[in-house]
Amino acid sequence: MKYNLRNRFCISGLIILLLLTILPGTFALAKGTVNLPKASSGDSSSVGIDEKLGSYVPLDLTFYDESGKPLRLKDILNKPTVVTLVYYHCADVCNPLLSNVVDVLDRLQMEPGKDYSVITLSFDEKETPSVAFLRKKNYLAAFKRRFPEEAWKFLTGDSENIKKVTNAVGFRFKRVGDDFLHPASPIVALSSDGKIIRYLYGMRFLPFDLKMALTEASEGRVGFSKRKVLLFCYSYDPERRRYVFNILKAAGIATGFFIIAFFVYLTAKSKPRGIRYGK
Repeated sequence: MKYNLRNRFCISGLIILLLLTILPGTFALAKGTVNLPKASSGDSSSVGIDEKLGSYVPLDLTFYDESGKPLRLKDILNKPTVVTLVYYHCADVCNPLLSNVVDVLDRLQMEPGKDYSVITLSFDEKETPSVAFLRKKNYLAAFKRRFPEEAWKFLTGDSENIKKVTNAVGFRFKRVGDDFLHPASPIVALSSDGKIIRYLYGMRFLPFDLKMALTEASEGRVGFSKRKVLLFCYSYDPERRRYVFNILKAAGIATGFFIIAFFVYLTAKSKPRGIRYGK
């Protein structure tokens, strides 16, 4: 019995030592925020995305649609909704993002206006409904199938209300002259009561991912973000301007889980099976 107990303590100590050696560098990435591409000018320290899954977007805010009509969010957010944050004069990131949104919505096996709606909000308070109207006209014309005009709102507003929305979803940006420093905008899925359900990242994403996010939004369930998983195994390479797979971190995680599982197995195996008493 003493021999087994001594063995278990030795094995436990060895496992703890291995974990302390392998995992600190592996899990350090989880404590930080997403590494963004380095900006060419200005300070990017105040730029990024802080996920706020389960939080709510305030619905008592008023914006203007592409026709100049004032609308409260509570009046248009009455079903699962896809939200994109852009500014309409942005050519490098925002416009290609919206073009890809059109492509995904075109292939999405859900009915716009009935199963979901879309809101695009400009975070540039200087942009006007007339600019939003032109952008909406161009994107609706890009659909291969008919997309109802009322199912996609292109909004503008004042800086105070814009900030309330961007703060609510954790979207941090900074004006630099007439331009902006900002992260690549995620697609944010909201439930009908304004709850933040899921963030979808990247310029390219699948109709399946969006359908899952909207399905979860219809049920009010908060989705698990793939970003949190990817952060463990991917890191941003500023020279290549892309996320690269980090073999050492992935191997460290796999090794850590294997060691823990092996420890649990040994512990369970070495438990006394009970004492039998003779008659």
